[in-house]
Order: sequence, then structure tokens, then C-alpha cells
Amino acid sequence: MNDHRETAPAIRDGHVLLFARNFFRHPRMLGSIVPSSRFLIRELLSPVDWTRARVIVEYGPGVGVITAEVLRRMRPDALLIAIETNTDFVAYLRGALTDPRLRVVEDSAEAVEEILCRHGAREADYIISGIPLGSMPGALRERILHATRAVLAPGGTFLVFQFTTRALADLKRTFDYVARKFEPLNLLPAYLFFCQTATAT
Repeated sequence: MNDHRETAPAIRDGHVLLFARNFFRHPRMLGSIVPSSRFLIRELLSPVDWTRARVIVEYGPGVGVITAEVLRRMRPDALLIAIETNTDFVAYLRGALTDPRLRVVEDSAEAVEEILCRHGAREADYIISGIPLGSMPGALRERILHATRAVLAPGGTFLVFQFTTRALADLKRTFDYVARKFEPLNLLPAYLFFCQTATAT
């Protein structure tokens, strides 16, 4: 795979407690009381072509369970930008994951284009999202989805997991192709959506 496969930093103990504590503070921001299962992560990342993925963005990395797996699989010269609004998670990620390929940014996903530019990139090959699109205000959801489409590279994919199908209609309106999967082996069971534009090949 690559030289980082065995050396990507592990998530520190206590991440589940941190995640749960923040869930009770901000349930609409997280959507689940525990981080994603390995089954969900495997299915979510299954479409990624790791040989061509040079720029990857993650919305709402939380305590970095998916982030750590992406780092484990990424090319040595790839860049991962994790965008998080929760200050506790930002501080945790910056301490727990010190991989030089990772940039942890405290900001909203709707600013993805500006954030990419700030880090020397114009577009992303893959964008991963677990933020609860269905429970956020409609105007914010629309801004995030349109910003995501605008920065997705030709042939790129927006990889989404949700605990409801509320956002599906908006995903279909924004993207030209939306494939669906369901992952029961997660708490809570999750819907996976893989979104592409018409420029995808």
C-alpha cells in the first residue's frame, strides 16, 4: 500500500468518552452518541482509489476514527484536510494525530473552497462527510452541498454517511449521480451515499 500503512498514529484512549460528552452537548451537530464502526468505515471508503487520491477533505472528523483510517491508506504525498467546528474535537485531533499530511481546520464545511485555497489546492479528489445534513437548517445544507460540488475534482466522489435519508433529495438535486448503500453494523445503522457530478468518468 504505502509507507504510512503501519505508522499512522493511533487515536488515544478516551475518544469515545469525549465523543459521547459532546453528543450530549450538541446532539444535532453529531447525530450519534458513538464514533463510526469499522464496518461503516470500510464501506464508506470502499470507492476510493488510493493511488490517485492526492487531496482528500473530511467534514466533521469528530475524534478522528475515519481520519486515522484515511491516513493509514493515503499516499505518502497526499493531503488530508479535516474541517471541524467543534473546538474540543479540533484540540483533540491536533494532539492525537500528528501526521504531516493532515491539516485540521476549525471552520465550517461551507468554507471548503477558501480552505482548500489556503492549503495550496483548488479541488478535492474525495470529500468525506458524516455531518448530519438532514438536521441542519436547509439554507446551510444547500450552501455546503453547492460548495462541495464546486470543489470536487472531475471523477471525484462525495462520500456521505447519515442516520436518516432526509438529505437524499438535496443530494440528488445537487449531484448528477447518487448511489446508495445501507450499513446495519453500526450504532446507529447508517445510510451511505456516493455522489458524483456529470464530469465523472
